[in-house]
Amino acid sequence: MKGWRLASDIGGTFTDIAYIAEDGLLSTAKVPSTPPDYANGVIDGAKTLSSACDLKIEAMAEMAHGCTIATNAILEGKGARVALVTTAGFRDVLELRRIRVPKLYEPLYVKPSPLAARDLRLEVRERVGADGSVVVPLVEDDVHKAAEVIVRSAVEAVAVCFLHSYRFPDHERRAGALLRKLLPGCFVTLSVDVLPQIREYERTSTTVVNAYVGPPVKRYLESLEADLAQAGCKARISVMQSSGGSISSDAVKEKPAQIVECGPAAGVVGAAHLARLMGIRNAITFDMGGTTAKGSLIEDGDVIFAEEYEIGASMSTAGAVAGGGGYALKLPVIDISEVGAGGGSIVRLDRARAIKIGPDSAGAVPGPAAYGLGGEELTVSDANIVLGFLNPRHLAGGTVRIDASLSRAALKRAIASPLGVSLHEAAYGVHEVANATMARAIKAVTTYRGRNPRDFVMFAFGGNGGVHGASIARSLEISRIFVPPAAGVFSAVGLLLAERSVAVVSAFVSLLDELDESAVEQAYVQLQRGAERLLGISGKAKCTRQVEMRYVGQAFELTIDFDVDGLVTEARKDLRARFDAEHARRFGHCFDEHNAVEIVALRLRASDPSHVVPDRLRHALKPSERTSRLVWFGKSHGFMETAVVGRAEIPREKQAGPIIVEEYEGTTVVPPDASVFRDEFDNLVLDLQREIA
Repeated sequence: MKGWRLASDIGGTFTDIAYIAEDGLLSTAKVPSTPPDYANGVIDGAKTLSSACDLKIEAMAEMAHGCTIATNAILEGKGARVALVTTAGFRDVLELRRIRVPKLYEPLYVKPSPLAARDLRLEVRERVGADGSVVVPLVEDDVHKAAEVIVRSAVEAVAVCFLHSYRFPDHERRAGALLRKLLPGCFVTLSVDVLPQIREYERTSTTVVNAYVGPPVKRYLESLEADLAQAGCKARISVMQSSGGSISSDAVKEKPAQIVECGPAAGVVGAAHLARLMGIRNAITFDMGGTTAKGSLIEDGDVIFAEEYEIGASMSTAGAVAGGGGYALKLPVIDISEVGAGGGSIVRLDRARAIKIGPDSAGAVPGPAAYGLGGEELTVSDANIVLGFLNPRHLAGGTVRIDASLSRAALKRAIASPLGVSLHEAAYGVHEVANATMARAIKAVTTYRGRNPRDFVMFAFGGNGGVHGASIARSLEISRIFVPPAAGVFSAVGLLLAERSVAVVSAFVSLLDELDESAVEQAYVQLQRGAERLLGISGKAKCTRQVEMRYVGQAFELTIDFDVDGLVTEARKDLRARFDAEHARRFGHCFDEHNAVEIVALRLRASDPSHVVPDRLRHALKPSERTSRLVWFGKSHGFMETAVVGRAEIPREKQAGPIIVEEYEGTTVVPPDASVFRDEFDNLVLDLQREIA
């Protein structure tokens, strides 16, 4: 077979591999991640799956890829040494940030340290007015002096961000050209290329983030390309963006900040594809892996995009109300909330003797205590092994050996003995605290956005999504959960289902009532040309138009679909009505017609219509031996003898819990107060009994 596509998704603990044959048959592989060189795990997984499917790795045409390289660089503080070149008088924008704190009434709040140290934030004389006029011409001698400081400081990457450059980019472009000439080999990025948009702090922060992750992302992709070539494979690499579309690795090397949330985005894209096939309009996605748990929303059949996003806080999330704990990233990002709680998250007692989950993780090496690879710290997976939720002998179809005695020893040492409780009480406490921590991610994309979780179904996936999905759904009063086939590698599946698409944005400031029809149309034409250039197509892109709007005087915007072609005048009333409705839903109120509305930016999502994805997947369900084991479901149920089966053994009609479904990719726990059946798409469908108050 020629020209086959493979997907690879790197997680903190496992690297997931997926392949879809022409007839829709899905094949998967799950191998341990290989820090510090994650590319090795990708190649190992590719070889494992290609061998199992009788494919030649040399014939692979494309590898769709998702990774956490950019995210981890920020979370672990291991990005490039960055310098910021900016307008004189504005070096401290990264320090001043916004007047927000992540927690109300937090007297000890400390802002995160800027990614560019103050002695590496260098000022040059130039000034552009808000209308784009040149107030002070660029002093090129200042750029030369800045370059001298950068050379002495062993800087790897430079971010250039001048005041109002989105109105007049010439100063930035000239400074960038000089720096690239004076600093050969240094990664230089300009705000006019990363975020040509109003908002001084967000634009500066996003540009610095792009510079900070640029060198590690570039090194990683080049290493992956070299390893593939060494394996005899000349496949092109396409990388998932945070916006949910894939793009070439060469484009990512230029603008690496766009892949900060690429792995989580792939899972949401896969869930949205499955939801559309099933006729489900509104769903919550819950993706729990080894290091983090992610929540997102599918509404009216499509993913939701964030107007603002922060990365690097205890919870990476979007929103104009919350925030302040991380680094602003104002790029097109699927609205995903992420917390540092996963199967490998380390569990400990804090100074108040309360159970604390993560955000640090045992990772793939040494992994949870049960792996027997030298890890002694308790993890969430160790607690689930003690409860009986996870197999006490092996995981991933026997590829990962488990020693439950090591989990019990770690649990006793870390939690049970200090608190004077039994092992199972301690383990269930860990399980519930993990659920409460992860429920925050779901609330961030629902209740914090004016949505009621009870109005949605849940798609639970990731290696641990099926273990915790039912408990989290119950806490949020969600009554139905879908666990898709290959749930444990579902983000890799999503990579194969994603469109080739990009999202681009341009500053455009105008009162809604004074909107210039021809100017808007011209701006969208320019955006479409830029998007098609990134996609490598001409005049063929399928486009969706959006606008960023706000009431005059507001400091944040909402993104509204702009699907009226032709006369802008015909769209004004509709846009105003949509904006008012969304503002009321998000914040509980809207203003009357006496409060003017303005547009601050135009957005365009463009996709390649020639890129075809399979309409329906088939996943070979292998029969398994029916066994049972004792499982602890908390004090209300205690120990219960629980059937352990494979997905193929779950019938089409409802079957009462408790049941544990074990598969190669992951485990699903059906609690005693729930039922499960297998639908026509081979999803496990869990229905929870509603509690009567």
